[in-house]
Amino acid sequence: MEDSVFDLIDQEKIRQSEGLELIPSENYVSENVLKAMGSILTNKYSEGYPSFEGIPGWDEEKIAKKILPNYRYYGGQVNVDRIERLAIDRACELFHADHANVQPHSGAQANTAVYYAWLNPGDTVLGMSLPAGGHLTHGAKVTMSAHVWNFIGYGVTDDGDIDYDEMESLALEYQPKIILVGFSAFMKIPDFARVAKIRDKVVKKSGQEVLLMADMAHVAGLIAGGVHPNPLDYGFDVMTTTTHKTLRGPRGGLILSKGNVASPLKRPEHKLENIPILIDRAVFPGTQGGPLEHIIAAKAVAFGEAQKPEFAEYATSIVDNAKTLATELIKLDFILQGDGTDNHLILIDVMESFGFDGKLYERALDMVGLTLNANSLPRDEAAFRPSGVRLGTPAITTRGLGSKEMKQLALWMKKVADICKEAGSEDNLSKFSAELETIRAEVRDLALKFPVPGI
Repeated sequence: MEDSVFDLIDQEKIRQSEGLELIPSENYVSENVLKAMGSILTNKYSEGYPSFEGIPGWDEEKIAKKILPNYRYYGGQVNVDRIERLAIDRACELFHADHANVQPHSGAQANTAVYYAWLNPGDTVLGMSLPAGGHLTHGAKVTMSAHVWNFIGYGVTDDGDIDYDEMESLALEYQPKIILVGFSAFMKIPDFARVAKIRDKVVKKSGQEVLLMADMAHVAGLIAGGVHPNPLDYGFDVMTTTTHKTLRGPRGGLILSKGNVASPLKRPEHKLENIPILIDRAVFPGTQGGPLEHIIAAKAVAFGEAQKPEFAEYATSIVDNAKTLATELIKLDFILQGDGTDNHLILIDVMESFGFDGKLYERALDMVGLTLNANSLPRDEAAFRPSGVRLGTPAITTRGLGSKEMKQLALWMKKVADICKEAGSEDNLSKFSAELETIRAEVRDLALKFPVPGI
């Protein structure tokens, strides 16, 4: 039976090597990240938090500011403690944070832990609505979060930017305990300073502390690379992220925060200045059990890679490629949400562009080895047959594709769009198998010139 699993893994290696990954939330990790994920650290139980003993190069000032006392439920922690502390220290330096919790298993669990740390059941959160480009964990009705807390959604303007006037109006009306900036399909740069001013107005009106939270799962790598502003530099209290998208690490979550750092053994007073400690208690034992120390080790490796100058060059190339691809698509009559992109992500309105939905286009592109995902647009009422598709450039930039290849991608996408328009449905795509296979061969030839790391 094990042979069948590894046979399928080998087939996935072929799929990844011979195709081009355009899903903006996917990337390729380095060989060292892969080694850490596959290490014997998976054998160790490490519930709780690490000590600082034995970390090379740590001075007393850093220990006083950032290190928690040992708080583990199991013995034998000397090595995993050091690894987890390295991950914490690197994350703090990378993102200008006072504290980092590197234990969340996913971005969803990172967000849930922050909600649990600061809110009581029924408290209000103001975040971007799902149709406008927000994320499921920002209060979508199908998620647990919507059943525990009261989410109010703000939207976007006609040009695809956050509707800050609506955000301010809703914030003053509902007086949320958390104002959340975050997204899964948004192509602009948030005005973090303006959001901070909105928070100040709510605090003045309500007399209560309001937590500013940024879910930067999609753009954390761009922040680390210096090509996107960091919300923690603009008065935000908490930033959550996944570690696998533009940050190019293992699949997992991360919570960064500003404030006091101390032992989570004793419950602190419920104040914003104590949010790092409240978050630690909310992650463990509040919402998770044993941390995945092999994944935390891989996070430490990825954070170290992101501190190198070449990562800044990579982040710049992601944005350059996305802008070039967007420009070329517009030349070929694609209508883009927001008329382009300022980050790594592009949202195409294929219904408005060519008269068919995103699911048909996703399926046809998959047949030629170009992988992306159908995605709702603000006007869509349901996500099952959305009007758009979402794509991005992190993974193909990791493989080394540049502006020349972006132009070729746009041409292939237009050819496939023309086929979809003529086919009219997924059932009819088989009638165009010869045309699709010709494009598939061209995609394969190009993809093989840019090897996937670790394969």
